[in-house]
Amino acid sequence: MASSSLQICALLLALAGFTCLIVTTMSNRWKILDTPTELVTADWISEGLWMDCAATALGSEQCKKFLYMLSADTHIQACRALMITSILLGFIATVLSLLGLKCTNIGLSDEDGKMKFTVTGGFLFILGGLCSMVAVSWYAAMITAQFFDQLYHGTKYELGGALYLGWAGSVLFMLGGIILTCSCKGKQKQSY
Repeated sequence: MASSSLQICALLLALAGFTCLIVTTMSNRWKILDTPTELVTADWISEGLWMDCAATALGSEQCKKFLYMLSADTHIQACRALMITSILLGFIATVLSLLGLKCTNIGLSDEDGKMKFTVTGGFLFILGGLCSMVAVSWYAAMITAQFFDQLYHGTKYELGGALYLGWAGSVLFMLGGIILTCSCKGKQKQSY
């Protein structure tokens, strides 16, 4: 019974990370601009993987989608691909893990088959967490490199809140996958 409750807790951790990563991917707060230091009419400017937004003190906010998917920088395209891959792996891992939990009667009734499903789901959670961790860390590295580069004369952004949510979601994803994988024990051979 302890293994079954451990599997449920691991799946809930991974699902919390999955939710965080979906919100992170859709967010437009990957990088923000501190406007008091810049000559800009907006109070804050932020940019995500899919659009950039500007807001004023009066509460009006304007968001503009990126017109061409392939015209974005290489690291943005790679981060998009990694985040989408992470979400797809998380969805497949969720289905496999639900089928493989000890407390579910869906699908297989064989103990070894359920264990293989659960271990595969846990491994996919870990792999999805690594994909999203790479994407978020790479994006943050590009922001900080531009911010501290003295020769860069473009707009210098700072890290946005979506990056922190992405790191938290990646850790929860991997932690849930590790616990889910470790909660499966093989059959012990009897010694004669």
